[in-house]
Parts: sequence; C-alpha cells; structure tokens
Amino acid sequence: MKRASLLSLLLLTACATTGPDRRPDDVAALHARLLSLDTHIDTPMHFARPGWSFGEPHDPATDLVQVDMKRMEDGALSGGFFAIYTEQGPLTAEGYAAALAYARGRSDLIDRTVATFPGRIAPALTADDAERLHREGKLIAFKSMENSYELGEDIGLLDEFYRRGVRLAGPVHGANNQFADSATDKPKWDGLSPLGHRWVKEMNRLGMVIDASHASDAAFDQMLAESKTPILLSHSSARWAYDHPRNLDDDRIRKLAASGGAMCISTIFLSDLNLAGARAALFARYEHISDLSPAEQVELTRQWRELDRTQPLWNTDFERYMAMILHVIEVAGVDHVCFAGDWDGGGGFTGFNDISQLPRITQRLKQAGYSDQDLGKMWGGNVLRLVRIAADRATR
Repeated sequence: MKRASLLSLLLLTACATTGPDRRPDDVAALHARLLSLDTHIDTPMHFARPGWSFGEPHDPATDLVQVDMKRMEDGALSGGFFAIYTEQGPLTAEGYAAALAYARGRSDLIDRTVATFPGRIAPALTADDAERLHREGKLIAFKSMENSYELGEDIGLLDEFYRRGVRLAGPVHGANNQFADSATDKPKWDGLSPLGHRWVKEMNRLGMVIDASHASDAAFDQMLAESKTPILLSHSSARWAYDHPRNLDDDRIRKLAASGGAMCISTIFLSDLNLAGARAALFARYEHISDLSPAEQVELTRQWRELDRTQPLWNTDFERYMAMILHVIEVAGVDHVCFAGDWDGGGGFTGFNDISQLPRITQRLKQAGYSDQDLGKMWGGNVLRLVRIAADRATR
C-alpha cells in the first residue's frame, strides 16, 4: 500500500471530520510530503533485543516498541534523533568509567543498526544531510545524547561524541549530576555547576545543539542566557497543561522563542506518571528489555498490556494533548514549536500509542487553520534551523 493511501486510512479511522478545507486524502498527502523529525527517540534500547529487528513491523498487542522502520516508512515519521541514554549513577571515577563504556556501546549499537539497512535509513550529521535523505526517500538518523553523566569531569569527551555523530545533547537527566540540577531533584548547584558552565561553552564550540529537557528551571535560565546559539527542548510539555517540574512555564516558553530556540512538545506529564504497585517493577524491567529472553519479553508485554486496561501510565487523552499543542503554538509561535513524543521512553497514552498515529496532529492543525508552510516548520524545519545555526557558529 502506498504511503498516502495508508495515511488516508489512518486519518479516516482516527476522526470523522477534517474541516471544510481539507479532505482526508489531502491531509494524508501533505503529511507524506513533510520532512517530519522527532527529536527524542528512545528506540535504541530495543536494538539489541534477542530475535528482534528494527526493520520489521511489530504488533503493539505483543510488543511494547512504539517505533520501527515499517511504521516510519508508512509515512508517520521521516526520522529523528536516536538517543544515547545513560542512566544516572554515582559521581565517582568508577561510575563515570562504567557510564562512558555504556554510552560508547550504545553509540556503536545505533551505528550498527542503521548500517544494517543502507537502502532504507542513513545517518545524518547536518541539516543538509537530512534534507538530502528525505529527497532520496530514505529515513533520517541523527544521534543525540540524553544525560552527559558519561563524560565524567572530562569536558573534552564531548569532542569524541561529536565525532561519533552526536549533534544534540543535554547535561542532565532525572537526578542532579556533575553538570547541572535536574528538574526532578532537590537543587544542588542552583542551576549549572562550574563544570556545567564549561559544558555550555564546549557545546557551542563544537556546534552541537543544547537540549534543556530534564534540566531545572534555573539551569534552563542559565543555558538560555549563556549559549551563543538557540537552545532546544527535545521532549518537554507545558506547565499550562499540568503543573510538573519537568514541564516548562509560559514565561520561559516566551523567552525561549525570543532567543530563537524551540520546544519539541512531548506526550509526557500531562498527568502524574502512574507507577503504583506492579507497574513500577514492570517499568524497571522494560528499561532493560534487551537483557530479557524472547519468552521473557512476551511475558513482560502481556503483563504490561493487562495493566494498561486498569492502570494506564498517563491519565490523559488526545484532546488534552492537542489543547496543549495549540496553547504552546499560541505562546511561542509556529517558528519555535516542534514535536517529540518520547516514544519508547514512556511516551504515548491510550488512543495515541505510537508513531503511526502522528498524522492526526497534522489533521488537527490543519483544522485549526495552520498553513502547509506552518506545518513544515513545526514538523522539521525549526529543528533543522537550530542544527544549522549551531554548525554555522561553531569555532572548533
């Protein structure tokens, strides 16, 4: 089935109306043409699973993965930033060494997986690469780094990850580290640490885009003030929708936009994360799913889907999500909005469960009156603008 035809089917089944100016097939064709990027894809955690292939389709009923190449090729997503995520550990020489070895291995795993499918997906290092691959009909694989913990106290290691292809990185994740305070931890540095201020300068020197998702408000403020290039939030939601420290308030969204940056709107923290009871243990096992046998993966999925019926991760829906998107666009403007669902990292919710459903956003934004040009900016153009600016102003 051709891409536009499949997207038409998705749109028809997702919503009964499309507004007065666009038929379902019109919106489907538009979405299929767009260069659409997601700035935070956690799918590399699945790449080493025994008996699993990124190139094959996976049934949500029997597999928890939310992104695979088949669903990307069907027109929902052109590509994005595949994350090198490193779990926060102790701030010791031993902890740093273990984290560095893990991050190097995850970077290599992304490279090997992409290289397995040379006719379908290819690495991107620049905005021009992404546009070329899109014209060639190939999927786009940027690399990002979620948490800089693995650098230890050696800022120079950022250069190694730049050479490995990383073009987007954040200083911190769910707990404070040697670079910055986390949004979800008690302040230690009141923003960036002395090492964190040096991290910002090195990111600018190399030409890497700074990612402020997961950073505390104070760290966000300091990165915004100190960076010589616009910063990005790779997967964040608005505090307007739900009052959570991981979410950004309207005043900071305005300041981000005024500086030229962009916020990639996520699906997470539109409610509390429900990890009560058995769900917490399942989530912990899911984060190490590649260590499980195929049979254990099947059982994990069965238990997860059983809990989904009575205890979903998020208490929200597509209408609330779209209300947040429209609010952020109103606050920031179409030049400063992008999208990232936090797929395979806890994102998605009942009724909006994987990347095959992304065309619904395009449909609703067209109904709201946004132009094809506006959609092009928000789906990929704004991100590529920041990648270009960072590269152009690099002094390495």
